[in-house]
Amino acid sequence: MSTSETIETPYAVPGVTVQRVVTSGTFSLDGGTWDVDNNVWVIGDAGSCVVIDAAHDAAAILEAIDGRTVTAYICTHGHDDHINQVTALKEAMPGPALLHPEDLPLWDMTIPWRPDGELADGDRFTIGGATLVILHTPGHAPGACSVYSPELGVVFSGDTLFNGGPGATGRSFSDFPTIIESIRAKLLGLPPETLVLTGHGDSTTIGAEAPQLAEWMARGH
Repeated sequence: MSTSETIETPYAVPGVTVQRVVTSGTFSLDGGTWDVDNNVWVIGDAGSCVVIDAAHDAAAILEAIDGRTVTAYICTHGHDDHINQVTALKEAMPGPALLHPEDLPLWDMTIPWRPDGELADGDRFTIGGATLVILHTPGHAPGACSVYSPELGVVFSGDTLFNGGPGATGRSFSDFPTIIESIRAKLLGLPPETLVLTGHGDSTTIGAEAPQLAEWMARGH
């Protein structure tokens, strides 16, 4: 059963909320299928919102959207467990589905139509007084992106950075040195109090993860 909660962010922006919807389903790639719980993020004000990673349970995500205009369905990457409800959500609550173009080969494995637009490093979206900045952070997938809000003090890391280390790089389209460089160059330089809101599992902070970089490099995952 899906659950939903409002996240307390390090910095408050009047009228802007961050909701986490935890959904359950499967992830399939390279001939295998695994059970997974995903974090879906809904960032919005009273009238509009952005949805990050439309996973598994369209009804639960629509409940969090609560009738607001969806200005974007941002897909942090093209793995099926992060995009498998985009079609159903767009039918119920129209809005553009956006993906970095380097992840189109993964997208095409799951969805028969192409995204409505492309994500690029440095793209910006505005919700109320909060900005969402796209950071291209490849490694887990070639087009993987994170989404940083300096006003809220949060980064939505997709499957790039987790509580305890980098995302998995043992399957097709992934590369460990690339994800390490993405984390080092794009994420660990953010303010240490930045809350890392992940694609799966518990949240963390940049300050908690940064000292572990050498350990991750040594262990190789």
